[in-house]
Amino acid sequence: MGKILPFGARGARARLRQAHHHHQLVRLWRGRLEQGSFCGYVGGVGREFFLLRVIGDNLTDEGLYAMRHRDITGLEAPEAHHRFIEKALAIRHVVPELPCAFPLDAVNDVVEAAGRRAPVMGVHVDSEDDNEVCYIGRLLDTEDDGFNLQEIDADAHWLREPSFFAWDEVSTVSMDDPYASALAAVAGTAPPLDQSDDGRGHGS
Repeated sequence: MGKILPFGARGARARLRQAHHHHQLVRLWRGRLEQGSFCGYVGGVGREFFLLRVIGDNLTDEGLYAMRHRDITGLEAPEAHHRFIEKALAIRHVVPELPCAFPLDAVNDVVEAAGRRAPVMGVHVDSEDDNEVCYIGRLLDTEDDGFNLQEIDADAHWLREPSFFAWDEVSTVSMDDPYASALAAVAGTAPPLDQSDDGRGHGS
């Protein structure tokens, strides 16, 4: 069984780097944001964020998630059942792809890199009750204090007004996840924005 490091333990960031270096499966918890845990392969470690290629409960590739270090409340490395999971992935021919390089030192680096990598991204923001809320869309542009996204709603319709997100409210950025990819495939090409909007709306 892997060693579970509680939140605040010295060396947790170094342990993520070690897991990345050895291509080791990990499991982590973010108890203040959500119930449950994430399992996956570390794709990089920066000052503020780390990258995780998430493996779902059904042993499927669930995409890349860039998460803040400060939200981790527990880390198990290696994952307790990693031998079974790795063998099952091999049998299913699931090969989680990890990028060669991905900037993770600051949130603006993460968002800009995600916008270059994926046609749509998931932007997870802190809500008033400390739970994450996720918005899906394509990156339009960045500003000094945040960025603008053209969202897709839950019925796979593109919104015609941009949504603004401040840098400091973003807790996670996800890419290549199946749900967001399915929304983008059904929605098709994004329509032009309404020119009357000032670009300061927030996610729906």
